[in-house]
Amino acid sequence: MKALVRLLGERKVLLGQAAQVYRYDAILFGQSPLAVVLPESTEDVVKLVRFAREARIPLVPRGAGSGLSGGAVPLEEAIVVAFTRMRRLEVDPVSKTAWAEAGVVTAEVTEAARAFGLFYPPDPASFRTSTIGGNLAENAGGPLCFKYGVTGDYVLALEFVDAEGEVHLLDRRAYDLAGLLIGSEGTLGLITRARLRLLPLPSGSQSLLAVFSDVEPLAQAVSEAIAKGAVPARMEFMDEACAQAVEAYLGLGLPPRPLLLVETDGEGAEEERDLLASVLEAHGARVQVARDEKEAEALWRARRAVSPALGRIRPKRVNEDLAVPRSRLAQVVEEIRALGEAFGLIVVQFGHIGDGNLHPNILFDPKVESEERVWELAHAIARVALKHGGVLSGEHGIGVLKRAFMEEAVDPETLEAFRRVKGGLDPWGGLNPGKVVP
Repeated sequence: MKALVRLLGERKVLLGQAAQVYRYDAILFGQSPLAVVLPESTEDVVKLVRFAREARIPLVPRGAGSGLSGGAVPLEEAIVVAFTRMRRLEVDPVSKTAWAEAGVVTAEVTEAARAFGLFYPPDPASFRTSTIGGNLAENAGGPLCFKYGVTGDYVLALEFVDAEGEVHLLDRRAYDLAGLLIGSEGTLGLITRARLRLLPLPSGSQSLLAVFSDVEPLAQAVSEAIAKGAVPARMEFMDEACAQAVEAYLGLGLPPRPLLLVETDGEGAEEERDLLASVLEAHGARVQVARDEKEAEALWRARRAVSPALGRIRPKRVNEDLAVPRSRLAQVVEEIRALGEAFGLIVVQFGHIGDGNLHPNILFDPKVESEERVWELAHAIARVALKHGGVLSGEHGIGVLKRAFMEEAVDPETLEAFRRVKGGLDPWGGLNPGKVVP
């Protein structure tokens, strides 16, 4: 690695113990990297890729390490490419766009745009720490995705370095190779910056909390409200176990029942809120409408508290990420709950119910409970989604965690097409090997 240090300088290369923190993401540990490179420009990335290609050393791209599928974890001796120093951000209020380098923190885009009355809608739960590059790699979503869409819906152009060390600037108006890279988890190229679409800030918002006796009427109410034209900005579901965990953590007075949190925004927000409230109540819900911003903030504290609340129950968790038709949600939630009981493990469920995105979390203590059983349960949960016409991932990606499930989720012809695309864009096989495609 001395040659790498000479090429990029000591400041940009971490070796030995300093590199160990880059072995893991938010859920998985990997192999010790040979080195970690922190590029500060696209030119640095070009130099690194050409070095790695000549030396035949794999590259593992990484943002903030907040991923939940092992996509940024090295599986073999490799160089981790940590983009957190590529932080240039330029907002153009006239075109309502922003150029953001891969290491820009997601929340910083909206914070910079807010001065011009604009915002950047994609809002993954990790938006205060995750990076634009990581969001692009996973095509991340978030609570606003039902109304506003996911990361890929806001990319107008992107720049990437290919496996040969060549730079490409792709504009999506002509053709959509950029769309192929978004969500590819760094397996087809290293994204260095993107031109993002911004929207005007909504004029205002309204929030409500609905308490249901069971998941089935909750799912039916959501489907009916959407069928009647409701398109709320946020529509978040928590099952009984999740509500109990959050209540134990915050003491907000939440009942141990399935909960639905809804936010409407923009013109007509009050009318849409009232439509939702009437439909939810018709399905037996007890609805609490926030009277002002302070009460709305108190309601949404519950959703933001899910992660720390679950961390108090068990020291480790596997955060699954499924997307299923809304019409099958009640069945899916019940089957997953029954699986948790059968395996003797705690399973808590929540998610973005508007688009059927569900996050079953398996909570466990590795000192007491078998990790092998945990992964068996994770596989069984994935099969439930597939059985009901769903998919393996709504926003967290495939990475390592679900790579073994792909042969059940995707037909052989499609898998072969994936392999051909990978071979065409990464002929030497050095870009994030061992991820996504089995």
